[in-house]
Amino acid sequence: MIFLKSFLQFALPLLLLPFTLMGTPSKDSIELLTDFETPKQSPAWIAQNDGVMGGVSSGGAILADGILLFSGDLSLENNGGFAQIYSASKHSDFSNHQGVRLRVKGDGRTYQFRIASDARYRGSRIAYRSDFETSADEWTEVTLPFSEFIPSYRGRILTGPPLDLTSVREIAFLLADGTPGAFALEVDWIGLVAPD
Repeated sequence: MIFLKSFLQFALPLLLLPFTLMGTPSKDSIELLTDFETPKQSPAWIAQNDGVMGGVSSGGAILADGILLFSGDLSLENNGGFAQIYSASKHSDFSNHQGVRLRVKGDGRTYQFRIASDARYRGSRIAYRSDFETSADEWTEVTLPFSEFIPSYRGRILTGPPLDLTSVREIAFLLADGTPGAFALEVDWIGLVAPD
């Protein structure tokens, strides 16, 4: 019995190792940007919806139980059609990383993760965006390589400049999929992916 116990203590971790290596990435394998566990220590998330252009969409952020909830109602009335929340970035230099990883639970809609640096167009900050799909009521991890972020200004795609990862100022979530109606996106954590 003693021999069997000793054998299991030694062999079981080795038998489970392949399954550990094949498991999906977790926030332990990335550099955590924020995980919403301590809301008072997290930068505030500010709503910026299409009301700034005459639209009537609603959207905002709630932090509860370690989760960021971005929810509201998207409307296409009055030439509207977007809802956004943004926050100051806790770190300004992402240059030692190759992308962003998110753990999210959505509603089947396609959202954008956005980064703003010091780059400007017509006096306003350029938003570098990457789309990601969600599965309804299912937690998934999404990896967004920085090489695939596209510069944009008020929904218009720009040809440049390239994203300066040494001067990240804001991060944001935005919905502008052209489908009116209620939406909800939960975010468990945001991480930075290290180079291979």
